[in-house]
Amino acid sequence: MKELDCRKQACPAPVLMTRQVIAAEAPETLTVHVDNEAACQNVSRFFASKAYEATVENTEDGFRVTGTRSGQDAQAFADVAELPGSAQEAGQKTEKKIMVMITTDRMGYGDEVLGKKLMTNFVNTLNEMGPELWRLVLVNNGVRLAVTGSEVLSALQQLEKDGLAVLVCGTCLDHYGLLEHKQTGQTTNMLDIVTAMQLADQVINI
Repeated sequence: MKELDCRKQACPAPVLMTRQVIAAEAPETLTVHVDNEAACQNVSRFFASKAYEATVENTEDGFRVTGTRSGQDAQAFADVAELPGSAQEAGQKTEKKIMVMITTDRMGYGDEVLGKKLMTNFVNTLNEMGPELWRLVLVNNGVRLAVTGSEVLSALQQLEKDGLAVLVCGTCLDHYGLLEHKQTGQTTNMLDIVTAMQLADQVINI
């Protein structure tokens, strides 16, 4: 069994280090030690994307995430392939892929109440983009839109139910103490976000 110590490593280092070991050695079993919930979720999901079965144990200083090769074939672009709406069949004609990145829980500067109202209207109108809306990424204060009490939570949950990949920054959730309050989307890391930006035809920043 190979072990990897990723404690005290900032996002996306734990996933990058895990990916490097799998790419170079393809071990049957790999145990990754991390010290926060966001890294635990990201490494677990990365294991799944690489056809490893992940198990998690709590430790005194974090989590022990163990991946065991399942024998299944991993998908292309595995970093994001497990997310809804990302898999593409060979030769299939696809719509334009638009990624929307929201970095705040309000729109624009000035009046705070107006800014939050505008953001609510924006999120509630996102479905008008149709199938071209490919990724919705929430970072920094934008992660507050995906947690308990958010005025747009039901809208985001419906978008995800309809097949949109909603990515919520794990580092940001951890920073604001909101990991346990997330109610929609997949906890993600900067590797997923950068990869999605590369694959998108257009990135809209809010």
